Amino acid sequence: MAEQTAAGTTTTVAPSVSIEAPRTPRTPQGTLYRGSVGMWSWVLHRITGVAIYFFLLVHILDTALVRLSPEAYNAVIGTYKTPIMNLGEIALVMAIVFHAFNGLRIILVDFWSKGPKYQRAMFWVVLVLWAVAIAGFLPRQLINLVSDFH
Repeated sequence: MAEQTAAGTTTTVAPSVSIEAPRTPRTPQGTLYRGSVGMWSWVLHRITGVAIYFFLLVHILDTALVRLSPEAYNAVIGTYKTPIMNLGEIALVMAIVFHAFNGLRIILVDFWSKGPKYQRAMFWVVLVLWAVAIAGFLPRQLINLVSDFH
């Protein structure tokens, strides 16, 4: 910016501007999500919900085959008695159990006045309950999986 002095000369004056250094991002590195436990709980709840929805859709469709063709129904049910489908059943039960316990946590967060304060602790309780429930289910299902190979 140029200014003219009383003697008729011009001088250049730089405007005073302060530029602050950029803040460090609060987002954890390697993720798009801003939250930690709460956001991952939200993501897992959505993923398990979609997986359960698609299982129910397939289950309704394969059950409907009984009315169309009993032979086709028996063929589809026969494919379910494979080790791969046994692993799918394990994944399905794990998804349903997590979705159920996390759904109860979400209800508490939404309707209990202290829910938001304790949402992180409740998530860890959900994981412990999930692990206990799966530990009771998994050994028997793994026995079924091993027997499928024989």
